[in-house]
Amino acid sequence: MKPAQFSRRQMLSTASCGFGSLALSGLIGRSAVGADSHSLAARIPQMPARAKRVIFLCMSGGPAQMDTFDHKPQTGKKPHPGSVYNFLHHGESGLKISELLPETAKHADKLCVLNGMHCDTGIHAQSFLQLHTGDRLRERPSLGAWVNYGLGTENESLPGFISLNSSKPTIYGSAFLPAIYQGTPIGVNGEDMSKATIPNVMSDHLTPESKRRQLDFIQTLNREHNERSGDDPKLDAVIQSMELGFRMQATAPELLDLSNEPKHVLDRYRVGAKYAVGTCRESDFGRQCLLARRFLEAGVRFVEVNHGSWDQHKNHRRDLEANCLGTDAPIAALLQDLEERGMLEDTLVVWGGEFGRPGIVPGEKDKNATGHNANGFTFWLAGGGVKPGFTYGATDPTGARAVDGKIHFRDLHATILHLLGVPPNDLTYRYAGRDHRLTGPEGGRVVTDIFA
Repeated sequence: MKPAQFSRRQMLSTASCGFGSLALSGLIGRSAVGADSHSLAARIPQMPARAKRVIFLCMSGGPAQMDTFDHKPQTGKKPHPGSVYNFLHHGESGLKISELLPETAKHADKLCVLNGMHCDTGIHAQSFLQLHTGDRLRERPSLGAWVNYGLGTENESLPGFISLNSSKPTIYGSAFLPAIYQGTPIGVNGEDMSKATIPNVMSDHLTPESKRRQLDFIQTLNREHNERSGDDPKLDAVIQSMELGFRMQATAPELLDLSNEPKHVLDRYRVGAKYAVGTCRESDFGRQCLLARRFLEAGVRFVEVNHGSWDQHKNHRRDLEANCLGTDAPIAALLQDLEERGMLEDTLVVWGGEFGRPGIVPGEKDKNATGHNANGFTFWLAGGGVKPGFTYGATDPTGARAVDGKIHFRDLHATILHLLGVPPNDLTYRYAGRDHRLTGPEGGRVVTDIFA
């Protein structure tokens, strides 16, 4: 009787411990060139670091900056596009914030508002890709993957990069970087975040001892094959990913379980609240923010939290109000939590989307539609060594374009890496015969004016 023949891919896909297929799927067709070893072990920053970790609050669709953080009142006698909601001064800094964000406004003295943001295109897919990878046309490693590659994770039982409520692999992909650096998605394509988990890790069909024996057997085959093939970097990443997956079984379930959180904390974050009006989609944003805090506290280096869509073309007022209502209190709770736990000073919080929106002429109630604006929009940062209660950059009187303190996405990326102690234009990876970096061929400018 001829013995059954299985390819290594079939073995990894059908093995009941399940980690192999997950890890291998991200590696097929990738080429890891020039790296001597790939590890998630924490690395000492090459420069003095102001921040140790990052949480990116990604507002996909293009938030309307003129009705959130960039007040544009009417000037002159002729009405012009601008803000259609009231703004008030908040905190000792006097930062102006829209009436739609009353909870976030209580933390005005923590925010560093960047009103001079700009990018290359007003096309959603391309600009979203550029925001995450620095390139608007080609598959490239995401910001979180580059941070993971540069610094590793502080907890050997958790990935260095987690993406919550993801919609596209580009958000967390590692492209040509070894797959060990790609993000771990939790909640994909609108999945109920209360049920979202880490695929192929959360299981109880075997005892931990049986899973360990099974994994040991597979890893023995992996290592023997790796020795014969001459240290294949892709296979080395598979081996590390499978070991990480096994360790995560003991750590991840506890972090994803919010039942041990006090009721007042769950209420403050608005965990379980549902907001689905127009373009505003249900995302259980409060649960995401609380999970992000727990993951950061446990040693994860980079967490992305996603909410959308802010693409309110036809019903600007209704949809903007819903998006603000769904995110305002959770963000305020996150900032409060980070501060109370002593984490805000070395955690960089980043808020923003792929571009902004043009304003509406006030008083014209029948005019309730907006478009896309890549020439001038707003991000804000908090903690992590940036100036609190500070506004940097400006758009023109109608918010049409950035005119002062202009910051491109590659400058934002460079600034984030620098705050983490990573030389942004020196963090490279060799692929297809040349060195690649997050900041692209042009390089990024570190915006030191916003450093505390």
